Amino acid sequence: MSADTAFVSFLAAFASPPVELVLFGRLDPVGGVYPHFLPDEILFVPLPHYPTVRDLRGLVRALSRSVRAFREELPRLDAVWLFGPHPLSLLFARQARRRGVPVFLGVRQEFVPYVAGRLPSRRWLWVVPVAHALELAYRRLARTCPTAVVGRVLERTYARGGGRVLATTVSLVRETDLIRVEDALARDWDGAATLELLTVGRIEPEKNPLLLADVLERLRERDPRWRLTVVGDGPLREALAARLRERGLDDSVDLAGYVPAGEELWRRYRASHAFLHVSLTEGVPQVLVEAQAAGLPVVATDVGGVRDALGKSGLLVPPEDADAAVAQLEELRTDAELRARLIRDGLESARAQTLEARVAEISGFFGLRG
Repeated sequence: MSADTAFVSFLAAFASPPVELVLFGRLDPVGGVYPHFLPDEILFVPLPHYPTVRDLRGLVRALSRSVRAFREELPRLDAVWLFGPHPLSLLFARQARRRGVPVFLGVRQEFVPYVAGRLPSRRWLWVVPVAHALELAYRRLARTCPTAVVGRVLERTYARGGGRVLATTVSLVRETDLIRVEDALARDWDGAATLELLTVGRIEPEKNPLLLADVLERLRERDPRWRLTVVGDGPLREALAARLRERGLDDSVDLAGYVPAGEELWRRYRASHAFLHVSLTEGVPQVLVEAQAAGLPVVATDVGGVRDALGKSGLLVPPEDADAAVAQLEELRTDAELRARLIRDGLESARAQTLEARVAEISGFFGLRG
């Protein structure tokens, strides 16, 4: 079994004695191999498939069968961890509490902005108040269920109800992935033939990828050594490629496509000089931890939980402000002392946010380990 998102690898890390993991998820009827594999010791319980929550008919058809599959497994479960807000999470929580099974909640991003940023057209605007209602129901549930959320912004939102809330991050960075500070500080900025700028993430509207062309164009006006590598794929890939061609930047960009977590992705991080993140909405993106673990100074938009995640270990810019991003990246180029401080602080921050540290933190919060 495999999954298309790296988050499953984070969940899999909880499957070590005395914890046994049973994973519920939609099973894609189309055969194929996704890049993130489930360890054999994890029991997978398939739920009816629907391609997206925008497939309303498919979602409604799947509800009753999903609840039935969940209810059949409940007698064998000691606790359930439900991610949402999502209609199925609310239904599963109701079933579990009826059986007296403890319920924990998980929230990974600001739900309403996330939904609003992914609407296919204005005809779907009615979904936004529905998202508000789902979030409100989930926040009410969090009053009596321990809830792990990604970032301080969500912590403040969910803590208003008086329940137990843990602000954490999702990290796939293992302790062995951290670069030595001496190696990070040894990167050559002054004599390098090129200055490699890296960004990693889905190429879709909420990530604001078209801004990258504006940033790169203005950077190269100041120093033609700047080059950009874009790791990721998505519906705006062709639009980004077209904008880069319009600006005459083809030779200065590597649209690398999707690169699965692993040695190839780490190679790209370690071959870079700086990391840029221009998203419009975020929880706490794990790519920031990965960049800092590779010893890269980070420039990122001040959205969602990014400020809390970076603290003083990164440089923040307003969303959609190409000039601000250029100014900060140029400051990195010219200020060796600033670079060194950000590299050291970033590695220290990444060391506190490794996969091992986060699994131990969440397990302790839920009382899963003695």
